Amino acid sequence: MSSSSGEADGADPRRWRALAICLVGGFMVLLDVSIVNVALPSIRSGLGAAQSELQWVLSGYALTFGLLLVPAGRVGDLQGRRTVFVSSLALFTLASAACGAAPSATFLVIARLVQGLAGGALTPQISALIQELFRGRERGRAFGYYGTAIGVSTAVGPLLGGLLIAAFGDAEGWRAVFFVNVPIGLAALPIAWRLLPAPAADRGDRRHDLDPVGVVLLGAAAVALLLPLVQEQEWKGDAKWLLVVVAVVLALGFVLWDRRYSRRGKEPLIDQRLFHRRSYSFGITMITLYFAGFTPLFFVFTLFLQTGQRYSALLAGLAITPFAVGSAAAAAFGGRIVNRFGRPLVVVGLALVAAGFVGALIAVHASPTSGTGWVTAAPLLLGGFGSGLVISPNQTLTLSQVPVAEAGTAGGLLQTGQRVGSAVGIAAVGSSFFGVVASSRGDYAQAFDRGLLVALAFVGAALLIALTDVVVNRLADHDRGHRQAPGTAG
Repeated sequence: MSSSSGEADGADPRRWRALAICLVGGFMVLLDVSIVNVALPSIRSGLGAAQSELQWVLSGYALTFGLLLVPAGRVGDLQGRRTVFVSSLALFTLASAACGAAPSATFLVIARLVQGLAGGALTPQISALIQELFRGRERGRAFGYYGTAIGVSTAVGPLLGGLLIAAFGDAEGWRAVFFVNVPIGLAALPIAWRLLPAPAADRGDRRHDLDPVGVVLLGAAAVALLLPLVQEQEWKGDAKWLLVVVAVVLALGFVLWDRRYSRRGKEPLIDQRLFHRRSYSFGITMITLYFAGFTPLFFVFTLFLQTGQRYSALLAGLAITPFAVGSAAAAAFGGRIVNRFGRPLVVVGLALVAAGFVGALIAVHASPTSGTGWVTAAPLLLGGFGSGLVISPNQTLTLSQVPVAEAGTAGGLLQTGQRVGSAVGIAAVGSSFFGVVASSRGDYAQAFDRGLLVALAFVGAALLIALTDVVVNRLADHDRGHRQAPGTAG
């Protein structure tokens, strides 16, 4: 009971300060997913970058970020999460400095690839450290704060990018977008080393296996799946989708290899018994679908505002801020009450997101040519509040039955689902958006309408999965109560 109240014997007295430094690292890494979107025109003018190079500045980060999530989570589980977190943060900081100082577009692309690798290695350590440091209701609160960091970093990126470009100018403002990470990273490194649990606390006494063949197979499958998705607009024609078939073959090969590896008495990269836990399998499926609907909102809305309505980068960022505000407010709140309400809380959050999306569609129809930022503020605030009740509570529920020793691997898989979902959603919504723009000769309001409907379909699918989970849980509880009744009566 004491663990539920947050006062468990042996709890690390530095756990809240350790969480704070984890959230700083997580905020930096996730901010760089969205902040660069509004900096692309500045990069083009500053470096004379070609369209293909600009695309790789965006997609290269997403690609390498997804590559290391599971392997790095596994290494953290076995070798020490503090070691992986600090080394990843150091590499991310160095890569950010290299991005900001890039003398050419090619150099910038390479630095962004390294930055993505570092971010993908750091991210799974955060959820694993929360699993390790917190118990009971405190764990829900900690994931709530993490959800706030995810929501705010994703939504505030365009605003912060716009502010930095406005402050430093169109030609060189993009450099500040990367340099802003450097002082934060340098300050966080020694604090992280002092506050996070030492590696010895993460390891058991027996020897562990890293499964290098599994790492290669899973990494190749991730690249083959993500590459055509993140390059969907750049690579013309349908041949690129053959890589999805390659990804499926590689993923099947990975599953078969891991089973064989396990039968030989060794530890596979992913213990496939994770998916026997209903909370985990439902949670990872739901959040993958949700990110396919939630992430493209920022992509398609800023495109609509900047290209269709000639908003500046700063104004486009301000227009999306209500979503960030709602998400930040609800995520911490959701983390506090998730243990009381469970998966129905996620259902409520998804319903609010869907309502916010519908409200945004109605608002744009009501004011298609002016004042869009004002008329969409209320529905985006509502949608953001719903999002805050989805991401962090789902993380708490999905990882609730995962052993702490496997928390990094499980968290890496969860993040991989989110990245794949984001890539699928942006590809689907972007294709729909640009298709309408081409066929309607520049009707951006209609394109936004079509793109947001596609995003709404993904959110609806996530809602269906969450509702199914609630029904299955209640049927299981009813069945357990029915089996226990005769014994109780007797």
